[in-house]
Amino acid sequence: MKSIAKQRHAQLFFYMLLCFVLHASAAFAQGQKPKVFVMKIETEIDPRTNRYSKLALEEATRQEADHILLELDTFGGALNDADEIRKRLMEYPKPIYVFINSNAASAGALISLACDSIYMAPGGNIGAATVVGADGQAAPGKYQSYMRSIMRSTAESNGRDPHLAEAMVEASVDSTLSAGQVLSLTTTEAIKLGFCEGKAATIPEVLKLLRLEDAEIIEFELSTTDKIVSFFLNPFLSGILLLIILGGLYFELQTPGIGFPLLAALVAGFLYLTPYYLNGLAENWEILLFILGLVLIALEIFVVPGFGITGISGIVLVFLSLVLVMVNNQNFDFTFVASDDLMKSMIAVVIGMVGAVVLIALTWNHVVSSKAMQRLVLKNTFESKEGYRSASNTDHLIGKTGIAHTRMVPSGRVLIEDVLYDAQALDGYIEKGETIQVIDQSTFSLRVKRMEIKSVT
Repeated sequence: MKSIAKQRHAQLFFYMLLCFVLHASAAFAQGQKPKVFVMKIETEIDPRTNRYSKLALEEATRQEADHILLELDTFGGALNDADEIRKRLMEYPKPIYVFINSNAASAGALISLACDSIYMAPGGNIGAATVVGADGQAAPGKYQSYMRSIMRSTAESNGRDPHLAEAMVEASVDSTLSAGQVLSLTTTEAIKLGFCEGKAATIPEVLKLLRLEDAEIIEFELSTTDKIVSFFLNPFLSGILLLIILGGLYFELQTPGIGFPLLAALVAGFLYLTPYYLNGLAENWEILLFILGLVLIALEIFVVPGFGITGISGIVLVFLSLVLVMVNNQNFDFTFVASDDLMKSMIAVVIGMVGAVVLIALTWNHVVSSKAMQRLVLKNTFESKEGYRSASNTDHLIGKTGIAHTRMVPSGRVLIEDVLYDAQALDGYIEKGETIQVIDQSTFSLRVKRMEIKSVT
């Protein structure tokens, strides 16, 4: 009997302990506030916006947010980026609400439909999702058909009328719109037709409608690294980097072997391309074009004698890659790239090239004579009159004539008495095959000039 009583006491003790743990857990859970993660898209939908949404949702996951609130105000943008954002929102495991703080047109309407609930500010609008090309006119039918299908499927997935979503792209047979018109809804109309769950003027009002007014608010901000990336996307800074890239390549071609201009061009190229790559503008193949162009230029400088097709091809590839990374083309498909944007990027690169030549030409002597540069340059000369002798003395060649074995710009090679010598043209450049005369010699090369052949009459 005593053992049975002990068992009953033990069971009662464990039961009371279990009740205490459950009660404490419930009280703790009630004391925890739900977390609402707020992100904002208030610009054109493009690769930068696409990357922003990706970073924001990754941060929301790290913060263990219970709800996501997207504040949206956009007139649209790139369809491919909007579609990626749409998929990302629909696949996210937590509830996502959108607050249309004025406009959700075109790509913005598609993004809004991907959210679980839509709230709109007074005077807000949603719709007008026709796909347009670079000229501002409606894109070909295949693009409209694709946009209608994803608008329809997105609306269906969140319990909204797919026909109305489709009418935002193009008037359907069931719509009361006339031919050529597309659907746009005001806040009141969207609520009436079931496209909007409520009207709110501010984020706190949205949270009140969601019964989350006491929730912990986490506002997303870009990290320091991402802010630095955005800093280097500044058009003015990009222009300076272009000056350094193109100017460095130009001076490396003019004075091969120095290395400093090429190094500056490579560093500037990295700082120029990396932000565009991280923001989705610079594709892998565009960066490969840039690298291939640099390789061809390097081959022209250090391997291939003279200056010809290899160097020209390298310059063309570098120029082309710098232009393409600035526009949002899809593998040379410029359907949705405005002609003005393409022209602006080409003008920017051309101005950068010309500006680099002018700027560095004006400042080159100052740079070379600066203290920082003098640490990198050997200033001492070793003259024969001071007792120095080179391994191959060429004093006896002064005054002799020969021909340019390669094109000299200004460095190259000359052929004198069937022997090849390194040389520098005092005239700046000499074409291959022209007659030259040795004027002087340095430690490692001859100094020559073009010899004028006088005709005998």
